[in-house]
Amino acid sequence: MVKLISIVIPNYNGSSTIGKCIEAALNSHYGNFEVVVVDDCSTDNSVEIITSYPCGLVRMGVHSGAAVARNAGAASSNGAVLFFIDADCLIQKNALARANKAVAENADTVIGGTYTKLPFDSDFFSIFQSIFVHYFETKKPEPDYIATHAMIINADLFRSSGGFREGFFPIIEDVEFCHRLRRRGSRFLMQPDILVTHVFNFTLLKSLRNGFRKSMYWSMYSLLNRDLFADSGTASVELKANVAAFYLNAFCGAIFLHHGNPGYLVPVPFVCAADLLFSRGLIASFFRVKGLYFAIAATLYYAAIYPLAIGAGVLLGSLKHYLIHGKKRVTISS
Repeated sequence: MVKLISIVIPNYNGSSTIGKCIEAALNSHYGNFEVVVVDDCSTDNSVEIITSYPCGLVRMGVHSGAAVARNAGAASSNGAVLFFIDADCLIQKNALARANKAVAENADTVIGGTYTKLPFDSDFFSIFQSIFVHYFETKKPEPDYIATHAMIINADLFRSSGGFREGFFPIIEDVEFCHRLRRRGSRFLMQPDILVTHVFNFTLLKSLRNGFRKSMYWSMYSLLNRDLFADSGTASVELKANVAAFYLNAFCGAIFLHHGNPGYLVPVPFVCAADLLFSRGLIASFFRVKGLYFAIAATLYYAAIYPLAIGAGVLLGSLKHYLIHGKKRVTISS
């Protein structure tokens, strides 16, 4: 059965990508879909770009964030199936047909797509991020959560769930939403052939800022949810072990510099070897997609620089959590 699929796209000051995003959606090789864009009070020329395409437009009265925008888009859609993407994602032409097939075969299951291994832009940090996300999101057939850059869900199930939690953190509303659905008995299924191409335009600073921001909010949420060490998508056990290895080695180096005793450096090569062994799947993915030289550079960045931002984000997120909640036990309401 060819169901009507509503592609829901929240947008805030996305003038550099929203046109490409809508155009890619409209070029889908599927006969029954609509595109609903929700503009969250953009101050650039996003609305002018959006209205130049044959798609639905919902204009928010007050800037309210992605969760509210997604809920508004879902409320204004007509599809039996909702396909959430971001304004900087380009949906592949065959994605809707594959989404329709996956939904038909898996009733009341939230279906996940992921990034293409290579992003729209070709700089090092964007390629690193696209491979990184693709690898960790497709690691498990039944993941811990489905990200909203490619989330497919039955519209009735979405509405009965209450939608994304509004007034939540500015990001990771998809993680909270999926955990809430899981407690109600819903299943999650990753379909690696449902793909969107992300436009990152990452520099070193943007890559580190992205890692810092996500790890800060993720740690705040994880402390609330009491699953800080869970293997959860891009917040994987591999990444957490990588960050721990980095700071353990930094600690050994600091003690060596203070005392001058080289014995304190003895654990460093063993920790590095264990970290590389634990991260071998990601490293192999770097190699398969872009070859040996990229894999070496990406591994060095992942192991020696990226943990600085992730660790700093976790530290600040943990501090914010305890400043807000103290040491009391807090649970997230269903």
